[in-house]
Amino acid sequence: MLFQSLNIIEPILKAVQEEGYTTPTPIQAQAIPIVLQGTDLLGCAQTGTGKTAAFAIPILQLLSANKVFGQKKRVRSLIVTPTRELAIQIGDSFRAYGRHTGLTCTVIFGGVNQNPQVAALRNGVDIVVATPGRLLDLMNQGHLTLRDVELFVLDEADRMLDMGFIHDVKRLLTVLPKKRQSLFFSATMPPEIIKLASTILDNPSKVSVTPVSSTVDIIKQFVYFVDKGNKNALLIEILKDKAIKTALVFTRTKHGADKVVKILLKHNIKAEAIHGNKAQNARQRALTNFKAQTTRVLVATDIAARGIDVDDLEYVINYEMSNIAETYVHRIGRTGRAGAKGTAYSFCDAEEKEYLRDVEKLISKKILVIENHPFPLMDHNPVKAPKQQGRGNFGHSRPKSFGNNNQKKWSGKPRAAR
Repeated sequence: MLFQSLNIIEPILKAVQEEGYTTPTPIQAQAIPIVLQGTDLLGCAQTGTGKTAAFAIPILQLLSANKVFGQKKRVRSLIVTPTRELAIQIGDSFRAYGRHTGLTCTVIFGGVNQNPQVAALRNGVDIVVATPGRLLDLMNQGHLTLRDVELFVLDEADRMLDMGFIHDVKRLLTVLPKKRQSLFFSATMPPEIIKLASTILDNPSKVSVTPVSSTVDIIKQFVYFVDKGNKNALLIEILKDKAIKTALVFTRTKHGADKVVKILLKHNIKAEAIHGNKAQNARQRALTNFKAQTTRVLVATDIAARGIDVDDLEYVINYEMSNIAETYVHRIGRTGRAGAKGTAYSFCDAEEKEYLRDVEKLISKKILVIENHPFPLMDHNPVKAPKQQGRGNFGHSRPKSFGNNNQKKWSGKPRAAR
């Protein structure tokens, strides 16, 4: 199938071809005709599947069919997404595919001066791509109204939920027109996401492409069993390979990301971190440097990494295993995109073996173990603290405090091997 067979209008088809695309991805082939029919859409698709074009192309076409001339442009389409990086990426896509349509797009996100965003809105704009916080802020200030929105997109809904934006989304729904076309995308579909979708969509068509449990086959996956204290040394050892031009390294915490960067810089490896505590300008600079390969290693947390789209990124390194199996798939999905080569290395210490088992169960395959390396796992039975609630994304659980004198104190001694 070619894009020509999807009944795309000539100005958009020309822009798509100028971008070098001729064949739609599966989600584009399925979603574009549905959206062009004016139907609500529920899409299950992770980043890297061509999801942005799947909604950007038909939105541009629908808006082009009913252009408003001779008056100030109004916001007719709203795309809400969880991170700044993803908002910028989506905005770039709308501008690229819509370059011959005369439609305008602006991106709204926090962490930067609002004046340029306000000026763009004041001049009139057809499409707004926004993160929830800054969008609501500008609405409260009277710089933006959503009463004319015809097409609404909620993107990365599961991540929106993880980041605590659910209440902001519900507030937006109260001010959007009841009569609208809505598109809802999520990489996973847990019950709470399905419930949210039911409040947004009206009799939607459903599209599911590349389920989260299926990693891209072209990505080579390896795991190193290594003691926690030797992960830095192993990372330095791997990066001695000059064939690794750039690498995206994942940690579970912001503090962990900053520590890894410090270690790499001490070994004269140009590295920068990208996470929620970094200012927007610093995050964009780090991402730009990484894309330009002036920064060799970008160290990221999972939330910050959503929306990182780097052409020809071949290496992803899980410095720490995620305690959520689906997150592993999202991480390694930063590489092997659009048919390119991809390699994923994971460092697994003794306490993380259970996370590895969860991953292998999810993807239905065993990850190849690299046995012969300088820092093999020696401590197979580290002291494990009692499990407690709320372990979440914040690393390993710690020993509970024993305030009751009738309870035994935690000795800190290793358990006997089982």
